[in-house]
Amino acid sequence: MSTYHGRGFERAEWWSVSLFGHRDYRHLFGAQLVALFGTGLTTVALGLLAYDLAGASAGAVLGTALAIKMITYVTVAPLAGAYADRVPRRLLLVCLDAVRALVVLALPFVDQVWQIYVLIVVLQSASASFTPTFQAVLPDILPHERDYTKALSLSQLASTMESLLSPLLAAAVLSLVSFHWLFTGTSIGFVASAGLVLSTRIPDATRSNRGGIWDRTLAGIKIFTATPRLRGALGLDLVVAAAGSIVMVNTVNYVQDTLGRSQADVALLLAGNGIGTILVALLLPRALERIPERTVMLSGGGTLLTGTTGAIALSTADSGSWRWGAALTVWAIIGLGTGLVLTPVGRVLRRSSHLSDRPAIFAAQFSLSHACWLLAYPIAGWLATTAGFTTTWLVLGALALLGFAVTIRSWPRRDPLLLEHTHHGPIDPAHLADAVQAGDGTWRHSHEFVIDQDHRRWPAAS
Repeated sequence: MSTYHGRGFERAEWWSVSLFGHRDYRHLFGAQLVALFGTGLTTVALGLLAYDLAGASAGAVLGTALAIKMITYVTVAPLAGAYADRVPRRLLLVCLDAVRALVVLALPFVDQVWQIYVLIVVLQSASASFTPTFQAVLPDILPHERDYTKALSLSQLASTMESLLSPLLAAAVLSLVSFHWLFTGTSIGFVASAGLVLSTRIPDATRSNRGGIWDRTLAGIKIFTATPRLRGALGLDLVVAAAGSIVMVNTVNYVQDTLGRSQADVALLLAGNGIGTILVALLLPRALERIPERTVMLSGGGTLLTGTTGAIALSTADSGSWRWGAALTVWAIIGLGTGLVLTPVGRVLRRSSHLSDRPAIFAAQFSLSHACWLLAYPIAGWLATTAGFTTTWLVLGALALLGFAVTIRSWPRRDPLLLEHTHHGPIDPAHLADAVQAGDGTWRHSHEFVIDQDHRRWPAAS
């Protein structure tokens, strides 16, 4: 375990500066980047395919497909996490990329709406298995926290850039060829991602000692409920979803129907939100060397509440050219808050788990965070249609406030040096000395931490 002093600090600093000199990380980041843009292009092409098949009902088809996506994410990710330590992770990631490539390649050949739904279930099941497995790999190949923090920021940056650039890339492609070729290009991208993963040396996951499939499936969720800081992170996931759904769901109608502006302004307002997130991703790694994750993430939650309040205020204004500049500011504030919450969350997960817990805990974060979106999306979509923006955003603001209150109550201001943790099934003999068995057969014990000279907490053993 590094303590960042003397020659050790110099070595850690050199490693951080040379993050892309790490061959395995470089290839994995490339795989993530290619797969992200592939997914973005698929989203654009899927909308056009839905219109091709359903015409005026395309919105309902696409909305159903997105709902299926979120439900699949919530249900499949924990199940995938239960088996992530049972198979070689490199093989698993390659196979999941191959499945995604085949599904996307089949999409242009569908001629019935129900076929879209079936293929979406398969495609998103593969994505729900791929993403948390990939996220759990990063802390294993980047043991120094500075490197891992930079990798988290780069992942957030890549995700945001994809959301900004994929529509532009799709538009450039569509100016030359039919939208069906987007599926072909996306499929090639997933194959390239699989090739990059195949070229890496990914360590297999530490096998969990939980025996039953039910225990393994729910393990990550049980860890979340047993760990105060993780309950706090989950509360902030709800804040992100409530504020983010205003941006993701309501931007088009707000810009065109309320402000009376063009489709280009829709893209510009979404870009303003993305730029806020990008700024955080670029600046946060250095700040996290001095500021605890709790402080950063709570600041993000407060920023999101501020942005939501600004949106509510905007929705009450009936006229005025000033609303456009105010909307750009509010959307950028929501982007800033999103970046402040989501970028450090991987550090919190890493710090709250042993190696054998990581697949389950990253899968649980993926599943539970998308459950928050599954709650917020329908509110933003359906309520806005019937009750208008002010009522909708007040409800979402109340939801965000609830999540923030859960975080304040759950995540102690002074994180204890001992992390309480519940095990289901056999417990590592090394921890028997400080473990207590409950009546339901579970074991509760504390993970010990050491403190380095910079007052950072590290697990005493992984």
